[in-house]
Amino acid sequence: MAKALGLDFGTTNTVLAMADSASTTHSVTFQSPAGTSDTMRTALGFMKDRQLGGRALKVEAGQAAIRQFIDNPGECRFLQSIKTFAASPLFQGTLVHARRFQMEDLMEVFLKRLEAYAGDAWPAGSGRIVAGRPVHFAGAGPDPQLALTRYNEALTRLGFGEIHYVYEPVAAAFYFAQKLTHDATVLVADFGGGTTDYSLIRFERKAGTLSARPIGHSGVGIAGDQFDARIVDHVVAPEIGKGSQFKSFGKVLDIPSNYYLSFSRWNQLSVFKSSREFADLQSLVRQSLEPEKLELFIDLIENDEGYPLYQAVSAAKIALSHEDEAEFNFAPLGKAGQKAIKRSDFETWIADDLAQIEGALDDVLTSTNTKPDAIDKVFLTGGTSFVPAVRRLFTERFGTERIETGNELVSIAHGLALIGEEEDISRWTA
Repeated sequence: MAKALGLDFGTTNTVLAMADSASTTHSVTFQSPAGTSDTMRTALGFMKDRQLGGRALKVEAGQAAIRQFIDNPGECRFLQSIKTFAASPLFQGTLVHARRFQMEDLMEVFLKRLEAYAGDAWPAGSGRIVAGRPVHFAGAGPDPQLALTRYNEALTRLGFGEIHYVYEPVAAAFYFAQKLTHDATVLVADFGGGTTDYSLIRFERKAGTLSARPIGHSGVGIAGDQFDARIVDHVVAPEIGKGSQFKSFGKVLDIPSNYYLSFSRWNQLSVFKSSREFADLQSLVRQSLEPEKLELFIDLIENDEGYPLYQAVSAAKIALSHEDEAEFNFAPLGKAGQKAIKRSDFETWIADDLAQIEGALDDVLTSTNTKPDAIDKVFLTGGTSFVPAVRRLFTERFGTERIETGNELVSIAHGLALIGEEEDISRWTA
């Protein structure tokens, strides 16, 4: 009988895992033009294929898409973090070289590239797929049912007849629980790119069999991408016109802030480029009191600088996890793109976000009437868990001795695969 496939379709990275038995798993390995990996950046690159002609497109995913984008500036349409659009009713597709792609189309194309990269390792005989989903999807006014409808459409097109959904922190908890040697109440905090999710589960072993009782869940649509946005908003946006003004019918008005909200979400810049907002921004240059700043803004969009911006922001954020001060280097801004960022300033910028992340933690504890002392282990997963201010939320409340980490990128996918082997999978599905 074919084993279950676990799919962690992440905002930043995607991982697939197969269950070998009820207790062991392995990652699906991908061989792309960029090399071999068991994780795949959730990104797509589209280029016109001159050999095939017409509307045919050459598509790459992950690091291969990034390489394609870097090697072919101006020709490659690059899309990243497509999961952020999953639950958005406002996202009605995007044009890619004159072809419109809906969210489910993008997800299908991405997973089909992974299938091609996996080759013989792809689980062709597996009819059961267990996909992770956040407790709360990212975005303003997210519609979780719309997201799952889009997921279903894409996964059905790939031939999966049995599709299940499990909260991502539940899958991480299930994976972590495999190494428990005694009964424990476990809190999992899963920090993705777009969401922070919590799951509280009681694990017990009887006669060598692991049993679990879900206690509660909570989450918020804020995580690493929002922290990135704060850096962009405070370090980059003022250099490209945020806070500047323009003249209209004799009045001096502020440049609309919504342009900079779109820009701070660097992973959405390729969509912003084809939007009406961008056309409106271009029309403001002649009226601007500081036109050179808006011209630089427009250049960044037209030259697809979203990925280089992500690299610069990510490097600074990682450095701030270890140092009190980090250098931000973003060459397209010239001298203005070289700045020192203090950790204390960064923590001030993300203070409101941290409050909401902590509020979601309070929600799961309050709604389940669970005292911090009743939690035996706290499992932190996801890259944002390394941000010192985030980690302090947990060490101050639970103590360092109860904090566990490890396998941050793969724990969800492997937990999903293991859950797929459960006889009563309905106990775990969301």
